[in-house]
Amino acid sequence: MGKTYTALNDKLIKFIKAQKMFFVATAPLTENGHVNVSPKGYDSFKIIDESTVAYLDYGGSGIETHAHVVENGRITIMFC
Repeated sequence: MGKTYTALNDKLIKFIKAQKMFFVATAPLTENGHVNVSPKGYDSFKIIDESTVAYLDYGGSGIETHAHVVENGRITIMFC
């Protein structure tokens, strides 16, 4: 199992800032819905402070990410 952090430390902030791309994953509450994983980039992710981040979600083909977040507020952001 991976580590869980309650806040971003300097090492994590440096790692995140070095990434050119990240992924956003969302899913609807319904069991027959689809999980959506989307690559993101274009310098659209910002670290506000050690416990606050923001990203600009450019509209795409089906705006599933936006629909899922409006529905249930759940989102996963992954950096590789």
